[in-house]
Amino acid sequence: MTRIVTIGDIAIGGTHPFALIAGPCQLESLDHARRMCAGLLEACAPTGTRLIFKASYDKANRTSVGAQRGLGMDKGLEALAAIRAEFGVPVLTDVHEPWHCAKAAEVVDVLQIPAFLCRQTDLLLAAGETGKAVNVKKGQFLAPWDMKNVAAKIASTGNQNILLCDRGTSFGYNTLVTDFRGLPEMAATGYPVVFDATHSVQQPGGQGASTGGQREYVPVLARAACAVGVHALFIESHQDPDNAPSDGPNMVPLDQMKALIGNLAAYDALTKGGPNA
Repeated sequence: MTRIVTIGDIAIGGTHPFALIAGPCQLESLDHARRMCAGLLEACAPTGTRLIFKASYDKANRTSVGAQRGLGMDKGLEALAAIRAEFGVPVLTDVHEPWHCAKAAEVVDVLQIPAFLCRQTDLLLAAGETGKAVNVKKGQFLAPWDMKNVAAKIASTGNQNILLCDRGTSFGYNTLVTDFRGLPEMAATGYPVVFDATHSVQQPGGQGASTGGQREYVPVLARAACAVGVHALFIESHQDPDNAPSDGPNMVPLDQMKALIGNLAAYDALTKGGPNA
């Protein structure tokens, strides 16, 4: 049995219904974040699915040097603070360097460690020392059972509010594959497991100067993760993915999220024996 990590008033782990971590890839403006959060809350309402709003103030690992990166730390954290206050939802953002952690933790409920940085000891320790929940993306280059060492670094600070997130594994050039055996393998660490359906369908660098992807497979992989009994789902969304500044090919259109969440909630209830099973 995994431990329960509480974020705001959302319990993640065990047989609790999956929590949804969702939002646009990067912060574009406060108005845009408001529109996205309102739309996602509306999509979650019929099933009572709990939302953690995510958006990154800086996307530091873009394919090309000219790619848009977001609002930056100061403006980005201001926007996330506003969303948290106005909508009453927990918020999540990426951190990329140890000095980001304490400052971001003044605003956000969850610090997220990007997959490429999941073995950076100083970053993991700085995130853990904030006491905030830490969602660590499994590196595309790591085996699921190697995440116990990643979690141990954070736990060494006394912080047990750890989520382990699968986002696909490298499988040849510009391709990722998801091994669903990895979800229970990571859960064996005792920490709740998140499945990132968005980045699992990426084709890294697949468009030359930008990343490609196959968003049509997001629902397929997310359903499979629910069938395994995942504790949270990470799904990026945008009202116009084809014109989004980053990760457009992987994001689910906002107007499709309500139906998708309803479908996933049914799978989740069936797996965990919930009231809708």
